[in-house]
Amino acid sequence: MVFLCLSTIVFTQAKFQFPKEIASKLSSDPQILSLASTDYGDIVHLTPLAVFEPSSISDISNLINFSNSLSTPFTIATRGNGHSILGQAMTSNGVVLNMTNLNESPILVSDCDGKSPLNCYADVGGEILWIDVLHATLERGLTPLSWTDYLYLTVGGTLSNAGISGQTFRFGPQISNVLELDVVTGKGDLVSCSREKNSELFYGALGGLGQFGVKWLHLLYTNFTAFSRDQEHLICFSEKNDTTASDYVEGKLLLNQPPLDLSFYPDSNHQRITSLVTQNGIIYIIELVKYYDNNSQARVQKDVADLVKGLSFVPTFIFEKDATYEEFLNRVQADELFLRSKGLWEVTHPWLNIWIPRSRILDFNEGVFKNIILKQNISSGISLVYPINRNKWDDKMSPVYTRGRCFLRCKFSAYCRFLRYGGEISGSKPTNIRVLQACWY
Repeated sequence: MVFLCLSTIVFTQAKFQFPKEIASKLSSDPQILSLASTDYGDIVHLTPLAVFEPSSISDISNLINFSNSLSTPFTIATRGNGHSILGQAMTSNGVVLNMTNLNESPILVSDCDGKSPLNCYADVGGEILWIDVLHATLERGLTPLSWTDYLYLTVGGTLSNAGISGQTFRFGPQISNVLELDVVTGKGDLVSCSREKNSELFYGALGGLGQFGVKWLHLLYTNFTAFSRDQEHLICFSEKNDTTASDYVEGKLLLNQPPLDLSFYPDSNHQRITSLVTQNGIIYIIELVKYYDNNSQARVQKDVADLVKGLSFVPTFIFEKDATYEEFLNRVQADELFLRSKGLWEVTHPWLNIWIPRSRILDFNEGVFKNIILKQNISSGISLVYPINRNKWDDKMSPVYTRGRCFLRCKFSAYCRFLRYGGEISGSKPTNIRVLQACWY
């Protein structure tokens, strides 16, 4: 895959005389500039001098080389599908590089030659969306092992961060599943790198199963200690039992705040789930998935039964449904379409992500989940809890995370309806500060 790694950080407000081959690919159309001046977070807004629409890797190198030739280089900000939340893909009076315009190479899926699917790979451009990677690999009966929840993100975008979802505990983040990169550096050079070749660049740039179907379960808890203990049990069980292990483990909160999202559950159970939430204030949910194919379909139900045996969820509050592999991985799109229909997609997103060490997760539940999230009556957004095995991460890569064998990533996905129309961020930003203060002290 081709990955962009820019180190140019200074800018100037002067307008430049761009060379013809670069100028022909620059746009200063107000509508295009407007799109490049915001992102999914809708909190930071910076207007670039222009938007560059490359048609090849050499176009990108030419732009960087021209910038570096100036006495005061301009900023180049790389934008994929615009899903950043704090302006990471923006620049003020520099040039935004629209990677989605590139799309110059097809997705190449390797021929395994009868070998294990784990030896196969896909050669993918950094501008490609993960949903397209999914479709291309499924056609060959294969699939990447590690994903993000939302698939309409570029490959380069998620690899710039880490790429985390419920598969991370087992297969590591997406950045741990990369074999090789072609990187356009801040000097404009195209450099191939891997763990063995130009490894410093490889680790610095990374931010960081063809299946028949899935068994998709929700297990409801009223006790956080039992919830966190069972999450850890599931990811440790997977370390020891590769073939019968769960393939996805994630946690989420169901708060006593309307509207309750009960779309996963049968209508006949909505009333008793609502009663459980009302009685307890917070319900903790373990989302558990087991993949299966034609060869394992006969035993998958037994595997699921073994996985949940001995877990301490509320009796009878276990819910299961079948889904296709693609339907499960692309599940967030249904949320996107729903939020778009309600006018709640293109709004402010003051999201917050935190690493929590295993030794402090009970304190975090009392101090944050109960005393801040619930008491603040935060009804907009989703709170997710990802259990993670530290040994699936490579210490040489860029992300900084907590010590210990296991840790949690907590994600608060709030939204604000009114900020883009001149209002204030009501509740979410002060709440984020209170959460961080609670963690600090």
